[in-house]
Order: sequence, then structure tokens, then C-alpha cells
Amino acid sequence: MKKNKKINKKFSNILNNIVINLDKSKNAFNSLSNQFKLSCKLKDLNKFKRFNTVVVIGMGGSILGAEAIYHFLKKKIKKEFLFLNNIDEEELKEIKDKKNLNKILFIIISKSGNTVETLSNIRALKIIKKGSKNIIIISEKKQNPLYLLAKKMKLFHIEHKSYIGGRYSVLSEVGLVPAYLMGVNVLRLRKNLLNHFSGKNKIYLKDNSTKLARILQKKKFKTLIFFNYVPQLNKFLYWNQQLIAESLGKKGKGFLPIISPAPKDHHSLLQLYLDGPEDKLFYVFGTDIGNKEKLNSNFLDKKLDFLNNKSLSQIKAAQKNAFLKSLKKKRIPFREFKIRDFSEKVLGELFSYFILETAIVGKLININPFDQPAVEEVKINTKRILS
Repeated sequence: MKKNKKINKKFSNILNNIVINLDKSKNAFNSLSNQFKLSCKLKDLNKFKRFNTVVVIGMGGSILGAEAIYHFLKKKIKKEFLFLNNIDEEELKEIKDKKNLNKILFIIISKSGNTVETLSNIRALKIIKKGSKNIIIISEKKQNPLYLLAKKMKLFHIEHKSYIGGRYSVLSEVGLVPAYLMGVNVLRLRKNLLNHFSGKNKIYLKDNSTKLARILQKKKFKTLIFFNYVPQLNKFLYWNQQLIAESLGKKGKGFLPIISPAPKDHHSLLQLYLDGPEDKLFYVFGTDIGNKEKLNSNFLDKKLDFLNNKSLSQIKAAQKNAFLKSLKKKRIPFREFKIRDFSEKVLGELFSYFILETAIVGKLININPFDQPAVEEVKINTKRILS
């Protein structure tokens, strides 16, 4: 009981501190504030709306959020967006082979402005020309290669706020500029970001943040499985994977987040999940939205009559519920998330909730959720090897 009181009090102090400082500039959570201001005016982006094909180039937090927005809201988006988030010669060739690269908009994003993979990809594509009207660069406004390149070549540059870390930046310029050019309503995306600070939502945030902190302190559960029955959510989970892994994976603590598409993984990993080492917890994602068309067929064996008059959505829901039943029976810890619709509002709430929960959990277990020392070490070693 004393431990619970102590961690609950710590949570209250952390949340109060976030709320008090939310509207202040140079705050890691500032992008959640109603007072948040973009580094550019949205109307200045209208000249780029003429492009029907857009290539976003970046790594990690500079691109995963935009990709999550695109795939979650894809049914509403009329343009083609491609995401170059690795050094992949085949992907580069596919882009190079497009007929007229001048008719493609390139959005190049790197907070530091010196991300090796991003700089390598733009060099390989050979897209930089003086005064190019089909390039947007988003980086810190400092003496870094990308900012200096934009300045020298007179390219359209948008400042990436230095105090908002890459994996926390989806609701700032990094995610909102691509989203606006997708035709997404960015005001709706940001509409309910403060919902988590009061009422039932605050209680939910407190209960789950403190539970996760206690689980991490005990170090019994090492793997976090995103068991996902919602294909539109896959790219969001890659964003969340980075958020959790980079924010909490320090000082021997953290979860290994694994994205597991379902029901596909019923036939590959399910056996291990339910009957292997007891070191996993699950986030199970589902939705009631889907194709309601009933499947009828008389060419199947009568033993399969149970499938008749069932939609694909019903079959998938039954599989999810069967999986949840097994988790309960075996007392494997899990959380269930149900996506109520595929709207900007819901996606904004998902982004803001996991940003808050992850950062708060980090603070509860006395680690800095905003740095990534191991990542920086590998970056430094890479440059030394190449020099």
C-alpha cells in the first residue's frame, strides 16, 4: 500500500509539472498544447499542393509519424505518398525510375540536419538543384548540413524545434506538414490532445502508467507484443515501437516491443506466445469497423458450415476474442484497445496518449525518456569508421 501511495503521488507530481509547463515554449510536451505554433504558416504550403506524388525522406521519428498518419487515414487521401526510411537501393531505383522527378515533391526531414542515411539518400537521388520548387527541408535552424544546404541552394526550409525530440515530434512540423499536404485536417488531428489531463482519461493514464512502471521495475516481463487485428494501424505501431524502445530502453530497463499482425501470426508465433517463456505482456488492437458482407458458399464441406453467413470482420473478431480468452485463462497480462473509427481525431488521441504515458513511465522509473545515448554512440562510431 505504501509503495502504491508513493508511486501515485509521484505520478501526480509529474503530471502537474507537465500541465504547468505545457504552454511554455522550449518544452518537450509543447506540441500537445493549444498554444503550440508551427514554424511556418499552413497557407505557405499551398504552393506545394499541386504535387500528386510526394516522397518523404527521413529516419526514425522524422518519418514514422507521417507514415502512420498516411496509412491510418489512407482512404481519405487522394495523393501517392512514398516513404524512404532506410538505405535501400531497390527503393531508390524505383524512385529514380519515375519519369519526371521535377513533378514529385520531396520532403526531407532530419532534426539534427546531419542524419547519415537521409543525407546519403538525397545524394543518391541527385534531386538538389539551386532554387528547386519541389523540395521542402525540415531541420533545426542551426549550422548543420541540411540547413546550410537549404540556405545555399535557396530551398524551402521549415524549422524543426530543437526542444522537441524526434520521436515526440509527430504533432509538430514533422508530422503536420506532410499531413497537411496529404489533405488531412490538421486541426482535427490536434483537437482532443488535452483530454488525457482530466476526468476518467486522467484516471486511466494514472492507472496504466503506474502499473507499467511497477512491471518495469520488477524486470519480469521483457517483451511487449503489439498483437494487431487492424491493418491500418500497423505503421502507427512502428511509430509506437520506436517511442517505447528508445524512451524506456535504458539502464538495463525497458521492453522489447514487437509488432505482430493478426490473425496471420496465429499460425506462426501464437504457440510461443501462449505456451513459451512467461516474460511477455500484450497490447491487443481491434475494431468493430470492417466489411460486413456475409460469406456464403455451398462448395465447402458441411463441417465448415459455421463459416456461412459470417463476414470477414466477424471471423476476425471471433479469432481476437478466442485469443483474449486464452490470455485470461493463462493469466498473461494484456491491454485491449478498440479503434472506434479511422478519423483525425482518434489518431491524434492515440499519438498524444502514448506520448504522455511513455514519458511519464520513464520519469516514474527514474530514467530520462528524452535521450538516446546508445543511438548517439553508434552514430559517432559510424562517422569515425567512414572518416
